[in-house]
Amino acid sequence: MSSVYIVIEDAKDWKPYYPSANVITVQDYLFGERSTAPAGTQIINLCQGYQYLSLGYYCSLLAEARGHRVIPSVRTINDLSRKAIYSLDTEDLDELLNKSLGRDQARMADTFTLDIFFGKTAHEQLGDLARQIFETFSCPLLQVEFKHSGKWRIRTIRPKELARLTEPQEDLFADALDAFSRYVWRKKSRKPSRYDLAILHNPDEKLPPSDPKALRNFIRIGKSLGIDVELIERRNYAQLAEYDALFIRETTAINNHTYRFAKKAESEGMVVIDDPTSIMRCTNKVYLADLLQKNRIPAPKTRILQRKDLRQLDTLLEELGLPIVLKIPDGAFSRGVIKVNQASELAGAAAELLKKSDLILAQEFLYTEYDWRIGVLNKKPIFACQYFMSKGHWQIYQHGPGGQVGSGGFKTYPTMEVPPQVLKVATKAASLIGDGLYGVDLKENQNGCFVIEVNDNPNIDSGVEDRYLKDELYRVILEDFIRRLELKRNQLPG
Repeated sequence: MSSVYIVIEDAKDWKPYYPSANVITVQDYLFGERSTAPAGTQIINLCQGYQYLSLGYYCSLLAEARGHRVIPSVRTINDLSRKAIYSLDTEDLDELLNKSLGRDQARMADTFTLDIFFGKTAHEQLGDLARQIFETFSCPLLQVEFKHSGKWRIRTIRPKELARLTEPQEDLFADALDAFSRYVWRKKSRKPSRYDLAILHNPDEKLPPSDPKALRNFIRIGKSLGIDVELIERRNYAQLAEYDALFIRETTAINNHTYRFAKKAESEGMVVIDDPTSIMRCTNKVYLADLLQKNRIPAPKTRILQRKDLRQLDTLLEELGLPIVLKIPDGAFSRGVIKVNQASELAGAAAELLKKSDLILAQEFLYTEYDWRIGVLNKKPIFACQYFMSKGHWQIYQHGPGGQVGSGGFKTYPTMEVPPQVLKVATKAASLIGDGLYGVDLKENQNGCFVIEVNDNPNIDSGVEDRYLKDELYRVILEDFIRRLELKRNQLPG
């Protein structure tokens, strides 16, 4: 298990707080015996500043070179140094700010500042905002300035110096640091494991990629392999760097926290599945359709539509015939998909979807009783299922009123019993995305097999995908994490 060091620039900076063997000076970390701390050591950099080429900057820079996990990272330091960079990430935060202040903004001055310590703030009303700012810019101490001009906006985000805290702020800082680091220090009493794997999940998700029993299986099998597998949620973003690897078991999207988790894990040098590139490539069906076409992977005839194409739908009908399937680029679990049966319905259905995206897909309809789902890991098939259409419906999932979701049955096969062409096409399609874990959906008929989509976050549910391999499926996935971690360890300098 990794150690944790709090790095300060001057011993006087720590005078208001309890002494601790975990608190060291930057000189000791850069040049003393702590400079040889093992890979995986957690570094909390509380130097007096992070300006380029300062001691604080070098602390984070050399921490990353040594394979240590450091907060703030060099990337965060660089982002905070230029407003042109960090302003790109503040639009959602501005919206949350205005929502949090609500009616109170009429009674406030035009500007105010907010101090944030490890995601905590003295302003309870802005607690969620403080947490999300810290998740976006993981720096121990931050000072954020807001300005009101029509609506509230973030004006500046700067690191704050430990030595400049007031007495009330010192108490808040101490509590926030304790909350942030308690999890790490508490772990030291446990039996050391080879690696720590975080599984990101959402216990409230209606259609999660892994059910609770499957998650428990990952934990149980991980223990037998010497991996400490722990479930984390969105609120644990700030603790992500405490782990060696991240496995995302929550439905991914470019515009939500799952992508931020993947990006942060990658920037921290962690092994991550789904990696950010795979999420980007798989969650947008326009990208995927173009990729499959350019690489001559068999797929249903597909055309990309924009608004001006609504005037030329006769050509589309001649090309694809009826029915036509329309899709928004980032739909999941059969959502954002419309089957058009009549030519008179096409323009209206396309116009409706084009309100949600500037580009949509039109695809020929290939009906089959089931879709193949081939699970591919590191460019090799590891499981195979047939997912049958929901009863009386043309899709696997049928979304009803009140959020109800119905689905068809399934059959699980050993990969050796799957038609070779299905495996070949699935593996080739997945390899275009990367070497992660993918679920390739295909339809098979008398004309061959056709890729419908490649999922970066395939289901691994108990009693379904694991029905044939059982515990071996979880072992295969976890052993691949070990393989990737060993490769990273061997690549570290020294």
